[in-house]
Amino acid sequence: MGKRHLDIALKVNGEDVHERVEARKTLVDFLRDDLGLTGSHIGCEQGVCGACTVLVDGEVVRGCLTLAVQCDGAAVETIEGISDSGAIADLQEAFQRRNALQCGFCTPGMLIGAESLLSHALLAEGGVPTRDMIRDHISGNYCRCTGYQAIVDAIESVAQTRAQAQVQVRAEKAGTR
Repeated sequence: MGKRHLDIALKVNGEDVHERVEARKTLVDFLRDDLGLTGSHIGCEQGVCGACTVLVDGEVVRGCLTLAVQCDGAAVETIEGISDSGAIADLQEAFQRRNALQCGFCTPGMLIGAESLLSHALLAEGGVPTRDMIRDHISGNYCRCTGYQAIVDAIESVAQTRAQAQVQVRAEKAGTR
């Protein structure tokens, strides 16, 4: 018979965490129950709704499908971590301004997914994602309140603003050389 509890060591929102966890405890349950990080929600528990979305080593994962023990040695970022760091302040403001959040249940997963898309599209590819790309990227996150249009509008507006800022930075660097 296998071990029922295992010791894990990981970084959560930049903080070292050493815990003994049940071998079959999901990451989202670990974050919520053991660490008190309740921003990631438990929805469908099948990886379909996106409410439990977190970043593990920079990759978007579903916390309900990931076991806490699988994250031993990993860096986990939750909505609390990226929000407290200010990394998504522009997205949060755009969601509020565009009325892209209502009940708020899906919002943490939407914000993490949107930040992942924007970071990849703008930094890695150097462009603004199209509305179809945005819709495709958030298609794994269910929202019962907004109808998605406002969410796409908010993400698109931040993408355009960030792209313009990158162009300005490049122009300033080119002018100083």
